[in-house]
Amino acid sequence: MTSSNRLADEAAIVGIGATEFSKDSGRSEMRLAVEATAAALDDAGIDPAQVDGMVTFTMDGNPEIEIARNLGIGELTFFSRIHHGGGAACATVEQAAMAVATGVADTVVCYRAFNERSGRRFGAGVQDRPPMPTAESAHFSWYAPYGLLTPAQWVAMFATRYMHEYAATSEDFGRVAVADRRHAASNPAAWFYEQPITLEDHQRSRWIVEPLHLLDCCQESDGAQALVVTSRERAADLPNAPVLIRAAAQGAGDGQDMMTSYYRDSITGLPEMGLVAGQLWATAGIGPADVQTAVIYDHFTPFVLCQLEEFGFCGRGEAKDFLRDGKRRARWRPTDQHPRRPARRGLHPRHERHRRGRAPGAGARR
Repeated sequence: MTSSNRLADEAAIVGIGATEFSKDSGRSEMRLAVEATAAALDDAGIDPAQVDGMVTFTMDGNPEIEIARNLGIGELTFFSRIHHGGGAACATVEQAAMAVATGVADTVVCYRAFNERSGRRFGAGVQDRPPMPTAESAHFSWYAPYGLLTPAQWVAMFATRYMHEYAATSEDFGRVAVADRRHAASNPAAWFYEQPITLEDHQRSRWIVEPLHLLDCCQESDGAQALVVTSRERAADLPNAPVLIRAAAQGAGDGQDMMTSYYRDSITGLPEMGLVAGQLWATAGIGPADVQTAVIYDHFTPFVLCQLEEFGFCGRGEAKDFLRDGKRRARWRPTDQHPRRPARRGLHPRHERHRRGRAPGAGARR
C-alpha cells in the first residue's frame, strides 16, 4: 500500500467563494451552488468558460452539468464525486489536484451546496428512510432497531467508550466547543459571530444524548462554498497568491462503517484518520511538530480528541491533557467556523483563507 503520493505542489487553490450561512436561505440549493461557484471564479480571476473539471459529494443534489449550464462553463473533461459527508471535503481537493497534475483537466471547481436547515435535516435521523435492499442501506439494520438513529447517537457510543478508557470528561469535550466558538466569534461570516461561549455555558446546555450536550453537536445550516484549483504554473499568472496543495490523501480503515465502526477491537480511535495522516506527512515531508495550523473536522467534539491523537499531535489517550493545557490551547485553532459544526457547518474554505492570511486572526495565530 502506498504511503505517499506525487501530488506535492503540483496544483494550487486560486479562488474561494461562499454564500452567506443561514437557517433559511430562501432559495434553491442549485442557486446557492451557482452563487458560490461564480464567486470563487470571480475571486480567482478566471472566466467560467475556462473551467473543464468539477468535483463535489455524492450527497450533493446539484449536478455538475446544471451548474455548468447556468454559468456558461461549457465542456467538461473531468467530473468526480466523493462519498460520505463533511469529512470528505478535503478529498474533493485531492481529486481536483489529481486531475490537474495528470493533465485530465486544467481548471477544476470543488463545490458543495445545501439547505440543511430549511430542507432535509441530516440530524433528524434515519428512522423515516424507506427500506432499500442495498448494501449502503443494509448496515443501518445492525443498530437502528436498537435506537441508534441519529448521528449524535452514533457518536455518543464512541465518546462513552473513550471516556471510560482514558478518563476523559464532558468538560474536555467542552473545551473543543469553547475553542470553536471563540474563533467563530471573530469571523463576521460565521453564524455565531461575536457570540463566544464559556465552559459553563457548554455544561449547562441541554443533553442531546449522553455524553453529548447541545454544544457538542453540529449545527444544521443553509449555504454553499466553492474552491478553484489549477496548476502551479497557471496560478502564478492569476491575481491572488496561490495556496499550493502540498499534500492530500484519502483513507478507509479496516472494518470501517460510516460513523458506526462498532465491531473493531477498539472503538476509541479513528484508524482511517491515522492512515490519512501517514500519507500526508510522507507526501509533504513534514511531521506534527512542523504544523502551525490544525483545521480538524469537528462535527462532534469527541472526534476532535481522536483526530489529535491519530495525527500525532499527542499520544493515544492524551488529547484530554493537550486540551487542558491552557497555554498550548491558546496557540492553536482546532477547528474553523463551518456552517453546521459547533460554529458553522461542513463547507470548508477556512484552510485556504488562513494560508492567504485573510481569515480573522490569521496573522496572529496561524
